[in-house]
Formats: sequence, structure tokens, C-alpha cells
Amino acid sequence: MGWTAQDIPDQSGRTAIVTGANSGIGLVTARELARKGAHTVLACRSAARAREAEELIRREVPGADIAFAPLDLADLSSVREFADCVELPGNRLDLLINNAGVMALPPRRTADGFELQMGTNHLGPFALTGLLLPRLLAAGAGARVVTVSSALHYTAKVDLTDLHMDRRYRRWIAYGRSKSANLLFTHELARKLRASGSDLVAAAAQPGYAATNLQTRGPAMEGRRIAERGAALMTRVVAQSAEAGALPSLYAATAPGVGPDSFIGPRVQLWRGSPTRSWRARWTLDDRLSQRLWEASEELTGVRYGAPIP
Repeated sequence: MGWTAQDIPDQSGRTAIVTGANSGIGLVTARELARKGAHTVLACRSAARAREAEELIRREVPGADIAFAPLDLADLSSVREFADCVELPGNRLDLLINNAGVMALPPRRTADGFELQMGTNHLGPFALTGLLLPRLLAAGAGARVVTVSSALHYTAKVDLTDLHMDRRYRRWIAYGRSKSANLLFTHELARKLRASGSDLVAAAAQPGYAATNLQTRGPAMEGRRIAERGAALMTRVVAQSAEAGALPSLYAATAPGVGPDSFIGPRVQLWRGSPTRSWRARWTLDDRLSQRLWEASEELTGVRYGAPIP
């Protein structure tokens, strides 16, 4: 039998932040970390949905040590406010799970003018991680940053000449580029941490095809009812559960032996099954591309990590 949530080591005394923890794999990830004793912060855009998730977790995990803090990754002012105001025991952070994301949405812009998928899936988490980095480094050995990518990253390489797809917007290409950006970010962060001698581990995960609301949100936003119903049916018939989809994130965050720049995903055809090392496109290991994306991300967000990372 493969690795399951029961194999998560004891997390007592540790603090975790899970973005997008109000539903889907984010909710499961937060619940299971809390079940193992971590003080878990639900970082969510919607306060109402976060409170519902908080109540659900408390029902399923009596005595869970959880808290809610508002965060909108599509608004850098919200990212900065979260980083400034979030309360962490001892002002240290052991686990940051960059889980929140959007998928295949119609053309939209963030509050800062970024293409919505690149802004929410990459630039927001990039800024958040940089702002929280001092507290992650203060946690010492065992601290990890896990960024959730997708098996569909292979559909599109990041184009630094058109990062916001001003020339021509295609929703699935935009999604693939943002998920490739997640892996390039992890790769470059791992390189910088290794060069500085830090024990902080930067890893990535992908959930396979998991039953969440991501598949239907895009068609719903445009009123494409047939497409929405088709996506919902496909999800019911084919997808694995959110519980199974969360396992790669949980493994990357807690399993012994997860090294820098690891990419964890489902065992069976990148789609479903217990977590293991996942295939990734060659361009996500390109040092030059990851460095150039890093520099562009610092410029766009105004969040500079420093070189080398202290």
C-alpha cells in the first residue's frame, strides 16, 4: 500500500500556512496538518467560506489548532497585508503550502494589472513566499515551501516576452504557463537556498486529476452551461477524490527525504494514486529561464529576496 495521510509525521509544535484552504485539496491539506497537531492558518480570499471550512475542520478534528487570515493572491496589497498581520506562534513558520490557484478562466486582470492566471498562480505566491521568507528561515531544519503545480504544466513553456498574454489570450495556454512558472520558481528558489547553505526545502507537487471546483469555475464565469455541466460530469466520473489529490502536497510537506526541487505527484500516469516523484518538462529545470523569470517576478511584484538569500 502507498503513502497515505496516516503516514504524516507528528506536526506538534509546528506552524503551517495553507493558501486556498477553504475547499478542495487545500481544505484537505489544512485538515490533515491540523489532525497531526500543526497550528494551521487558513489563508483564504473569502472570509465566509473560510469560516465554513474552519467549522468543518473543527467538527472532523476536535481540538484542531486552526486560524483564519484573509489573503487574496490576485492583489499584492492583500499579500503584503497578510504577511504583515498574520499571527504566528514565536513568529516562525515551518510550512508554507502555496496551494491556491485558478484554472482556464476567461481573460481577466488582477488588481495590479497582471494576467489573472499568471498573477494568481505564480506572482502572488512568489511575493507571499518572499515576504514570509525570514520566518521560514527562522524555523531552521525541517521547514519547507511547497508550491502546487499541475501535470498540465507541460502544455506551455513560460514566454517572458509576453508574460501577460497581451498578444493573444488562450485560457489553457495561460494555465500551462502559470503552472510551468510554479516549477521554475521552485527550481530557482531551491538553487538560491542551496547556494546560501540554508536547510529550508523548496519543493513542488501536483494533484493529478482531483475532484475540486477548479474544473467548473471558468465555464461558470462565462455562463457556458453545457461546458460547465460537461466538466462537472467528467470530474464525477474520472477524477480521484480531493483527499487523494491532497496527498502529493502533504507528502512534499512532511515526508522524510523530500529534497530541494522535488516534484511530487500521483503514481499512475500523473493522474491518480499514491504520491511519488513526478515527471516534469525539461524547461522547468532550465537555470537560465528560472533566473530570468525570477528577475521579472521581482520587478513586477516589488518583492526582492536578496542575493544570495540570507
